[in-house]
Amino acid sequence: MTMRFGYKASAEQFGPRELLDFSVLAEQSGLDSVAVSDHFQPWRHKTGHAPNSLVWLGALAQATERVQLLTSVLTPTMRYHPSIVAQSFGTLGCLAPGRVILGVGTGEAMNETPATAADWPGAKERRLRMAEAISLIQELWAGERVTFEGEYYRTDKATIYDKPEQPVPIYVAASGPLAAKLVGRVGDGFITTSGKKPELYAELLENVAAGAEAAGRDSSSIVRTMEVKVSYDHDADYALHACEWWAALALTPDEKSGIEDPIEMERLADAHADRAHTRFIVTNDPQECVEKIWWYVDQGFEHLVFHAPGSDQRRFLEQFSADVLPLLRERAR
Repeated sequence: MTMRFGYKASAEQFGPRELLDFSVLAEQSGLDSVAVSDHFQPWRHKTGHAPNSLVWLGALAQATERVQLLTSVLTPTMRYHPSIVAQSFGTLGCLAPGRVILGVGTGEAMNETPATAADWPGAKERRLRMAEAISLIQELWAGERVTFEGEYYRTDKATIYDKPEQPVPIYVAASGPLAAKLVGRVGDGFITTSGKKPELYAELLENVAAGAEAAGRDSSSIVRTMEVKVSYDHDADYALHACEWWAALALTPDEKSGIEDPIEMERLADAHADRAHTRFIVTNDPQECVEKIWWYVDQGFEHLVFHAPGSDQRRFLEQFSADVLPLLRERAR
């Protein structure tokens, strides 16, 4: 297993310029990838941000030299038509050959419904839409004059004129068993997030393998990516309280399901701010940090993207890259 370690650029929390500066620093600090979220609206109305990830990735491609660039994750089914996603990532792949990954997921109401005023589909339809969107994107990258007639999307003699020689890999996010089987059937990679019940990850990986087997694919070729939520700081109190901005992540699926308004999401998050730290590895001990991160490696994840919650990302990157990253590199040898 070849380990890679990355940085999560939190587009919900920071504006485009400072986010770009943090990501350049992440490359300079020795990290291997930068993953950016794709939100139309952030988790918080008062202090949130939502730069367009497609525009921003173009800037990042030119500002960096070696890190992989990926979305974690973009929804190619409602706000974006799959053909526009195919065109955008074809262009990005030309700007940064071999460095671009399209990470996709079924989405959240707060990002898709306000931008389109469309009804929010149920989970089954969202999975079907994503499977069809991936199929169309792959056809557009592989062919010319593509006429596609699906249940949800159509094209008429469509051609993507600028695309890299090698197709951009598509990583698929999953947090449930049926979506994980879809990963196995069609994904070049699998994306999920940390801080949930341990038994969930075993179930997800089993379903990825089952989906791959059903499709006649080798599941070992699917890159397993974990977005690890970690609040590491020399000051333990700072590390704990830094999590509070991200309290929405600690809400249960039922609590936040279907919420479209950042004002309401912010209210709910603040009402449960005492839970915020439960989704994060919170520590000021480098060795403890490594041990807790390595649990995910032991489960089979090989690409770890670190999401730090604090408002001072430079502080995190400097401390983490000096204290924790070298220990992770050494252990990965």
